[in-house]
Amino acid sequence: MIKNYFKVAWRNIANNKAYSAINILGLAAGMAVALLIALWVNNEYSYDKFLPDSDRLYQVRRNFNSNGETLTFSSTSLKLANALRGSIPEIEYVAESDGGSSHGLMVDNKKLYLGGLEIGRDFLKMFKYQMLHGSADIALKDPFSIVLTKSTAIALFGTDNVINKVIKIDNAHNLKVTGVVQDVPSNSSLQFKYLIPFSFLEQTEAGMKGAYDSFGDNGFNIFVKLKPGIAYTQVAPKIKNIEKGEDNTNAKNSEVIMQPMPDWHLYSEYKNGIASSGFIDYVRIFSIIGILVLLIACVNFINLTTARSEKRAREVGIRKAIGSQRKQLIFQFLTESVLITFISFLCSVLFVQLALGPFNALTGTMIRIPFSSITFWLVMIGCVLLTALIAGSKPAFYLSSFNPVKVLKGTIQVGRTASLSRKILVVMQFSCSIALIISTIVIYRQIQYAKNRPAGYNFDRLLTSTMNNDLGKNYIALKNDLLQSGIIESITHATSPATGVYWHSDIDQWAGKLAGETVEMGMIVVADSYFKTLGMRVLEGRDFNAMPSDTSNVIFNEAAIKRLRLKNPISQTITQDGKKLRIIGVVKDALMESPYAKADPTMFSYSTYPHQNIIYRLAPNVNPHDAIEKISQIFSKYNPAYPFTYRFVDDDYNRKFSQEMLVGKLSGIFAGLAVFISCLGLFGLAAYIAEQRTKEIGVRKVLGATVSQLWFLLSKDFVLLVIISCVIASPIALYILQNWLQKYDYRVSVGPGVFVISAVVAIAITLVTISFQAIKAAVANPVKSLRSE
Repeated sequence: MIKNYFKVAWRNIANNKAYSAINILGLAAGMAVALLIALWVNNEYSYDKFLPDSDRLYQVRRNFNSNGETLTFSSTSLKLANALRGSIPEIEYVAESDGGSSHGLMVDNKKLYLGGLEIGRDFLKMFKYQMLHGSADIALKDPFSIVLTKSTAIALFGTDNVINKVIKIDNAHNLKVTGVVQDVPSNSSLQFKYLIPFSFLEQTEAGMKGAYDSFGDNGFNIFVKLKPGIAYTQVAPKIKNIEKGEDNTNAKNSEVIMQPMPDWHLYSEYKNGIASSGFIDYVRIFSIIGILVLLIACVNFINLTTARSEKRAREVGIRKAIGSQRKQLIFQFLTESVLITFISFLCSVLFVQLALGPFNALTGTMIRIPFSSITFWLVMIGCVLLTALIAGSKPAFYLSSFNPVKVLKGTIQVGRTASLSRKILVVMQFSCSIALIISTIVIYRQIQYAKNRPAGYNFDRLLTSTMNNDLGKNYIALKNDLLQSGIIESITHATSPATGVYWHSDIDQWAGKLAGETVEMGMIVVADSYFKTLGMRVLEGRDFNAMPSDTSNVIFNEAAIKRLRLKNPISQTITQDGKKLRIIGVVKDALMESPYAKADPTMFSYSTYPHQNIIYRLAPNVNPHDAIEKISQIFSKYNPAYPFTYRFVDDDYNRKFSQEMLVGKLSGIFAGLAVFISCLGLFGLAAYIAEQRTKEIGVRKVLGATVSQLWFLLSKDFVLLVIISCVIASPIALYILQNWLQKYDYRVSVGPGVFVISAVVAIAITLVTISFQAIKAAVANPVKSLRSE
C-alpha cells in the first residue's frame, strides 16, 4: 500500500512538471534559508562550549553607580584579583589578564607580530585548551616562559614540538617555550596566538609597581573558575561588596559581579547592571526570519495544491466511489507532500553547500554542514517531516473532504471554496516579505546616517602603528626622519588609538561637585601635536605646548565640561587620583567609541613618555602606496626586530559598523529570497488563474477587450492583495524597528517614505511576476479557446 502511495505521488509530480518544479524550488529555497540560518545560529550558540567546565568559568565585572545610573565595566583592579583569591573559598582558580596585546616574536631571522594574552599562571588550569606539548600545571609558572599555539610554533620553528626552544620578544627578553596548545577555534571568545605569564609584566613593566595596592586602578581583566558543585548564587553575595572597605570613590560606588562564560559572546551589553542584550538580539531576529521564510515556502505549497484541486477532485471522487476511506486519501496526499519535501530538502542541502563559501566570507565564520553527525540527520529528518506536515496538511484534509456524488456529477465548485483562504495566505506571505524589505531599508539608512555623522576628527590619510621598546627609545629620531622625509605632515603618540578609549578613571574633585557625586570618564595621555595630527579643534584655551609644565595641565572635551557642569572652565583646577590638575583647553567632541552614541566625556593629559599608539598623517601630495614603502624603511631602521605594521584609521572606524553592516546585508539577502519565494507562488497562481479563465478571456476578446484591459483584469486582484499586505506589514515593521532603534542614541527617524518605497517595490515586483502570464493569456487566439463552444 505504502509503495503504491509513493508510485502515485511520483506519477502526479511527473505529470505536472511545471507546478511541481515551482513547488520544489520554492520549498527548497525556503528550507535552504532556514538551514543556513540554523547552522549560523548554532555556531553563535556554540561559542566557548568546546571548553570543559565552561559553565564554571566567569569573567569579573563591576557595576559602577554614577549618580543613579548603573554603568558596567569589564576593567577591574589587580587588588580585586588577590581579594577573590584570598577571601572567597568557593573559587577554585583566579587568573588576571591585561586584556590582550601584540608583541614582536623573533627566532633567528623570522619575525612575527602577533596578538596574545598576558595571563595569570592558573589560566591553563581553568581554560582547558588542548595541550599538544607541555603541562598546564607548570607551563606559565616561570615569568620568562611562553606558550604558543600550534600554528605560531610552526610559523616560527617549522614544527610544533618546540618545548624549551627560545624566542626573543620585543627585541628585549628571551622567553622559553614551555607549552604548545591546539589552535584556538573561531568560536572562542578569547583569541590568542601565544600566552605569556602575567608575572612577566610585573618584572619588566615599571608601570606595574603598586598595581596591586588599590581597588581604584581598574585597567585589567579577571577570570574566575568556581569549584565543582558551587553555584554563582552562592558566591554573588560574598563578592558584591568586596571592594567597599577601601576609602576610594571608585570602590565605594562599585559592586562586583561575574558573567558566566556561555554568555560572553551573546550577552555583551548591560542595562542597569544586568546582561540583557547584545548579539543575542540578532540571533533571535534571524531565527524568526528563518522560520518566516520557511513558512512562506509552505504557503506556496498549500496555495498551489489547493488551487489545482479541481483537477484532483475527480480523482478523489473515483477513489471514494470504489471504496477508499478518507484517512487513506489523507495519507496519500501527505505522502506526496513528504516526497516533494524530501526532494526539496536534497536541493536545499545543495544550495546551502554552494552558498557556504560566500556566506562564511560575509559573516567571518567557518560554518560547515555536519554530514557525519547523526544528531544533524535526526534533526533534519524531523524538520522534513514537520515541514511536510505543515505544507501538506491543509491540501490533504481539504482534497479528501470532497463529496464523491457532487464531484462525479460536476456540481461542486472547488475553486471558489478555497479562494478566500488562498488570498489570506498570499497576504500573509507578502506581509512578511514587505516587512523584511522595510527593515532592510531602515537598517541601511541607520548605517549611512551614522557614517555621515561628523566624527570630530579627520580620517583622511591618518594611520596608526604600535610603539614598542625599540621605537620608544628612538621615537624622537623616528619622528624627525619621518617629518624630514616629507612623507608625513604630522606625528604623535597616545595611550589610546584614534578610534578608542582604553582607560577610564574617576575625577575626585572639581568646582561645583555635589555631595556623594561621582564621575568616571575616559582618560587619554597624549604627546605634543596630538590634536593637530588628528584634526581635532581646540574650542577654548590652548593646546599642549610640549613643555614639562604641561604634565600638570589637562584638556577636556565638550562632553566632559558639560558632565562636570563647568562654566568658564579655563584655569579651573580638578583633582584626579589625588593629583591637582589645571584645565588649559576644551576640544570639540570626537567619536572615539561608538558612532551611534553620544561622545564620551574624556580628559586628555600630557606626557613625553612613549605611549603604545603612534598616530601620523600622510602628506597630501604623496602616493599612499609609495609612502607606506618609505615609512616601512624608516621604521625598520629603528625597529629591526619588528615587521612594520600599520592600520588606516578610517578602516578602524568603519569596523565599528561591521555588526550593523552584517545585519543589513543578511536582511537584504533574506528579504530578497523571501520575495523570490513569494513571487514563485504568485507566478504559479497567476498561471493557474489564467488557465481557469481562458474561455472568459476568449469571449471578452471577441467582444472587443484590449490586451491592456485583459492584463488589468487578471492583475488587479493580485495587486490588491499586495496593497493589503503593505497596510498590514507597515505598522508591524514600524513597531519592531522603533524598538531596535532605541538602542542607539544617534538614530534615524522612520518616516512615511520608507513605507511608500517598500510598497512601490512590492507592487512593481508583483506586476513583473504576474504580467508574463497575464499578457500571455491576453494575446492568445480566442478561436482556440472557444472552438469547443
